[in-house]
Amino acid sequence: MQLTWLLRLTLVFTLLVILMGAYTRLSDAGLGCPDWPGCYGHIKVPTRDHEIAHAQNIFPDHDIHPEKAWLEMIHRYIAGGLGLLVLCILVLCLKTPAAPKKLPLIILLLILFQAALGMWTVTMKLMPIVVMSHLIGGFGLISLLLLLYLRTRPRRIFNSETYAKNLAPLALLSLFVLVGQIMLGAWTSSNYAALACTSLPICEGNWVDNLTIVEAFSPFQGEHHSFEFGVLDYPARMTIHIAHRIGAIVTASLLLVLAYRLFVGATGLRALSLLLVGLVILQVSLGISNVVMHLPLGIAVSHNGGAALLLLTLVAINYFLWRKA
Repeated sequence: MQLTWLLRLTLVFTLLVILMGAYTRLSDAGLGCPDWPGCYGHIKVPTRDHEIAHAQNIFPDHDIHPEKAWLEMIHRYIAGGLGLLVLCILVLCLKTPAAPKKLPLIILLLILFQAALGMWTVTMKLMPIVVMSHLIGGFGLISLLLLLYLRTRPRRIFNSETYAKNLAPLALLSLFVLVGQIMLGAWTSSNYAALACTSLPICEGNWVDNLTIVEAFSPFQGEHHSFEFGVLDYPARMTIHIAHRIGAIVTASLLLVLAYRLFVGATGLRALSLLLVGLVILQVSLGISNVVMHLPLGIAVSHNGGAALLLLTLVAINYFLWRKA
């Protein structure tokens, strides 16, 4: 019981870290503190005159923006708290005979790697491949935490094993496609390509002739003083944006097919199938709203949260189907 409640708390905390990370990134506060793990050489944002003077001496090329620095530091504080929760989960699992042992250890190693990615995000000045990896790591972390939670709470699926075997591959394919779409979304955000197209359904103008796939998806974009606000030209950003839109159409269609087949044949998973439909509709609506309303902060952050909830739903569906199969 204690482990169950701790895992629930950690899942909520992880979602909060993901949302706070998105809010920090979308507020252009990713370099609010130019060093790590402190901020301008302090454990908190410098606010007093002598602290600000000291910070300006250490970082003469940086303008101090306290509001952005606080966003970055709050994100770090919450992430640090999450690390402590994960450590507590590992200790509790090791002390509980029936609890899994390898999975919580993997989760702890992942969060340590996430901390390293957080450091590299700052020291490498928001290099897109690092920013994307940091975001994907957060989604992977919350997925593994849900898997650990499900493994501590057995559940019986009331449908035939044959149907589960037939449907499990589709569910797994849907999960992989969704992960690919989340990676496209992370690449879009880290390259500041969210507003590269502002019309529907695909993009304005003769966009087909301006596609530059190699440049758009090259993981390394040369040496730059900073990658803040992006370094790619417009055709490359437009290509990334279009790929994300086409991916959204493919992903939404596949998830709706999966939801229908779950509702028809998997009696024990009907609630999850309805949740999947609702989240797909919500996520598509948020994506369209981002385009029409030119990326309002609240909707953009919610779009990140919707992706996390979709991923958790697919993880749960796959867990139950493959366990039954």
